[in-house]
Amino acid sequence: MTDPTPQDRRRPATARWTHVALPVRDVDASADWYEIYTPLRRLDRRSDPDGNAVWLGDPDGADRPFILVLVSFHQDVASQHATLAPFAHLGIELPTQADVDAVAALGAAAGCLEWPPEQLPDPVGYVCALTDPDGNMVEFSFDQGIYELARERWSSR
Repeated sequence: MTDPTPQDRRRPATARWTHVALPVRDVDASADWYEIYTPLRRLDRRSDPDGNAVWLGDPDGADRPFILVLVSFHQDVASQHATLAPFAHLGIELPTQADVDAVAALGAAAGCLEWPPEQLPDPVGYVCALTDPDGNMVEFSFDQGIYELARERWSSR
């Protein structure tokens, strides 16, 4: 077997889940919101005659990127409404309960706290939720067990 070419190294070795695309009214305002409240950071900004897009991701995830693509199509801006609501949401697990409380306080001060922090039964854990500028729900959790279960079931792979 030969070494991979530089072009081959740009692609995944196997099928990967890479992104979720979310329509928004203003990609820059939405990207700013996600950079304030989440660990996501801008990876790229793209524009074409149909609209604009911003790619956001975890800078520590370069080996297995998962991207939130915010897209604003020019013809849809006036009619855009929340895609992830009232329960559909993006989920972000935080390292501590205090981190959930901190993001909830930040969201409350900005008027975007949707669910105040609450301890819910397993497997949900300690959660709160904020709404982004388009009304989409973003859940912040502690102790949902996602990392623990994934490592337990898949770490031998």
